[in-house]
Amino acid sequence: MKILTVAIPCFNSAAYMKHAIDSALTGGDDVEILIIDDGSTDNTREIGEAYAEKYPDTVRVISKKNGGHGSAVNTGIENAAGVYYKVLDSDDWFDTKSFVKVVAFLKDVVAKQTPLDMLIFNYVYEKPSVGKRRSINYRSAMPVFEFFTWSEMKHFKASQNILMHSVIYRTQLLRDCGLKLPEHTFYVDSIFVYQPLPYVKYMYYMDLDVYRYYIGREDQSVNEKIMISRIDQQIKVTEIMIDSHELVALKNEKLRKYMTHYLSMMMTVCSALLVKGGTPENLEKHRKLWKHLKTTSPSTYKLINKTLLGRPLQMHSKVGRKIIRTGYEISRKVYGFS
Repeated sequence: MKILTVAIPCFNSAAYMKHAIDSALTGGDDVEILIIDDGSTDNTREIGEAYAEKYPDTVRVISKKNGGHGSAVNTGIENAAGVYYKVLDSDDWFDTKSFVKVVAFLKDVVAKQTPLDMLIFNYVYEKPSVGKRRSINYRSAMPVFEFFTWSEMKHFKASQNILMHSVIYRTQLLRDCGLKLPEHTFYVDSIFVYQPLPYVKYMYYMDLDVYRYYIGREDQSVNEKIMISRIDQQIKVTEIMIDSHELVALKNEKLRKYMTHYLSMMMTVCSALLVKGGTPENLEKHRKLWKHLKTTSPSTYKLINKTLLGRPLQMHSKVGRKIIRTGYEISRKVYGFS
């Protein structure tokens, strides 16, 4: 039995995927590595098959028609044999010493049949172009090295959103909640960490810098110019998140508060990019996004409106735009926009 499936979505990743694969291999025989070749036109598939030949009990290559990052994540969930599921982007990597500890912990959890739906750990922004790295931890937001539930969750700072980099889900939970990420769409990571949350009951936080998140490629989806050019996809993801849950129906107050905080941050990102784009078309999209929230889920709209930036995010005045840009600068720090 495999304890953990590590899915590595790859699209023309030949130049850097080996680092990701090698770091996942340090998990040993308890780890299954799925290299999802998402219709690459370089030698991504050949590199993956070479690993599969060398490590036949660990590595599998799944080649599919190009469908985007979300489609590759979906394929990984469908084919995962591990009790737990982790996505590792092909240009990122694991800190090997910390990853070994994660696998050992999960193996013990499975052996003892300890209830665990979501494992959380730290991630590190790696920006070698300017010689910088920054670790994001959750020490003030949740119990450290302990099992806990939403009721024991603490206060989240703006920089402490749970991102795809920092989470491992129980595989069956992802299947049970019906998670299906849209194809040919960027920024689906947010759906991945948001939609399953109401199904999560038992959590554990390991205060270890496990995931290394590379920032700096010009074609990277978090490059500001690219984000503005792909704003329609950011809006699509945000609207899917709006439609996925009626937040006021969530019984646990801390879960509801966290998901409101996360959705508010997504509305901030979209609003800021649209205002920063500055065209009449973008300003109209900004208005329609807020209208979608207000008409689709009036109760969620009221929750977002009560947040610090709720009302200012809807303003088109000079003061409103200044506040939105301030929110954007906060978002840049949270998500590592370049």
